[in-house]
Amino acid sequence: MIARVLVVGAINVDLVVATERLPGPGETVVGPGVERHGGGKGANAAVAAARAGAEVRYCGAIGNDDTGAEALAELHAEGIDIADVAVLDGVATGTALIVVDAQGENQIAVGAGANAAVTPEVVRGAVARAAGWAGCLLVSTEIPADAVVAAIVAAAEHGICCVLNSAPVLAELAEVLPLGPIVTPNASELEDLHLLFGERGRRSVAEMATGMSTLTKAPVVVTLGGDGVFILEPGGRETRIPAGSVSQVRDTTGAGDTFNGVFAATLAGGASVLDASARGVAAASLSVAAVGARGGMPRGEHIDAALV
Repeated sequence: MIARVLVVGAINVDLVVATERLPGPGETVVGPGVERHGGGKGANAAVAAARAGAEVRYCGAIGNDDTGAEALAELHAEGIDIADVAVLDGVATGTALIVVDAQGENQIAVGAGANAAVTPEVVRGAVARAAGWAGCLLVSTEIPADAVVAAIVAAAEHGICCVLNSAPVLAELAEVLPLGPIVTPNASELEDLHLLFGERGRRSVAEMATGMSTLTKAPVVVTLGGDGVFILEPGGRETRIPAGSVSQVRDTTGAGDTFNGVFAATLAGGASVLDASARGVAAASLSVAAVGARGGMPRGEHIDAALV
């Protein structure tokens, strides 16, 4: 079965400064230089999916500027179909400012730019064109809430498996979670999703995932960084998949995007949620060995070798 994925989300240019430690409030830290990389959670995940062996279409927006043209060229060079990317006049391409410390941890601030202009109409059109082609739709939430909602609704209407990377959590997700997307939050995002429904008080990851799965009637896959992932399937089956061993962590930026892209690609190829999660974890573990959100994203053969 050929893996085909439609990705809806943000396209950014990442400006990265490496420092010995992350700055505190009001503090300035100095690194030796600035590196520029392609970024955006959606675009990163699309690259990860393509490198994992999937055919990928992308839906998003860039500004009609040099950085946007470069970002689009990078996606095209990865073999990604960019016909559904809007090029907008009078708005800048999205930009992320990233600081990475000596342990590979990061702080990120994003200027949305053209990502804030992704419309429901554009998204619905892209999903309609992907109907009968895509085995999975992956949507991330660095774009307007109405565009995210449109993607999830359209996926349900066209019978396309939907993976929702809820980073950040948007209040509007509450209305579409019952449509059954497979949600892939980290632990703090899972807590934010839990709060959407007024559920307060301390809860374990397993308890919150159970509540979310009861609502979506779909698996919930919680990414836990260096601890791998926790999977809660409808019916209450719990599975933990540990992260792979890493000789040196250089940069964790994009590890979650790598997981989501490879997870969606593997699902689109007909794999189970557990097998797709294992492959996503293997890819994310490999990705942290290089600087930049996409610098360490592995090819399919390297992912599969890590699973042996």
